[in-house]
Amino acid sequence: MTLDWLDLAALGLYVAIWLGYNRLTQSLCDSDRSLSSLMNRERARWMRTALGRDLRMIDTAVLASLQQGTGFFASACIFAIGGCFALLGSAEIIAEISRDLSVAGPSNRVLVEIKLLGLVVIFAYAFFKFAWSYRLFNYCAILIGALPMRADVEKDPEAAEAALDRAVSLNVSAGWNFNAGLRAIFFALAYLGWFLGPYVLVASTVFVVAIIANRQFRSPAYKNLKANLDRSGEAP
Repeated sequence: MTLDWLDLAALGLYVAIWLGYNRLTQSLCDSDRSLSSLMNRERARWMRTALGRDLRMIDTAVLASLQQGTGFFASACIFAIGGCFALLGSAEIIAEISRDLSVAGPSNRVLVEIKLLGLVVIFAYAFFKFAWSYRLFNYCAILIGALPMRADVEKDPEAAEAALDRAVSLNVSAGWNFNAGLRAIFFALAYLGWFLGPYVLVASTVFVVAIIANRQFRSPAYKNLKANLDRSGEAP
C-alpha cells in the first residue's frame, strides 16, 4: 500500500503550514509584532551593554547557558532519531494499532515505515538547526571577547560600532536557528497525528500552530515586553 491522495494532501498542507509559519516569523523579525523580534532587540541591548563594560564574565556565563540548552536539544534529537530507527523493527505492531485507531482507513507496515522515516527527517532537520545554533553561539562568544574596551571605544567609536554589529548579528542568527529547531520539534509532535490518519494530521497541525502562534504573538511574555518597549518609546 502506498500513500493515497488524502495522505499526500494532508502531508502537503502540513509542510505548507510549517513553511508559511517560518516565513511569517522571519518576516516579522525586524518589527515589534512577535516575541522573537522583541527578544532580538534585547539581544542587541545586551551586546551594547557588554560593550560598555570591561569585565564580561556575566556575558560569557549567559552564552554558556544558551549553549548548554542548545546542546541539550541537539542531543535529544539524536536520541529521537535513534528511537525512530528502533521503531522500524516494530512497524507491523504500530500498523495494527493504527488500523484499530485510524479514522481514515487501513494502514500497513510500509506506510508506518514511510511515516517513521519522515519523522527521522524532521528530527534530523532540528538537529542541524540546533548544532548550527550551538556553533554560532560559540562564535558569538569569540566576538564578545573581541569587543573593544571602553577606552578604545572612545578612541575609535566607528570600529566599536562595527564590532558591536557583528556580535549582534551572530547572536540574532544563533537565536533564530535555535527557534527554528524548536519549531521543528513542535511540528514533529503534530506529525505524530499522521499515524492515526490524514485528518488527525491536519487537526494536530492546526492545534500545534495555534499554540505556538499564541505564544509568539499573544502570550503574557510578548505583552510584557511590548508594554515595556512602548513605555520606553524605543523606535522599531
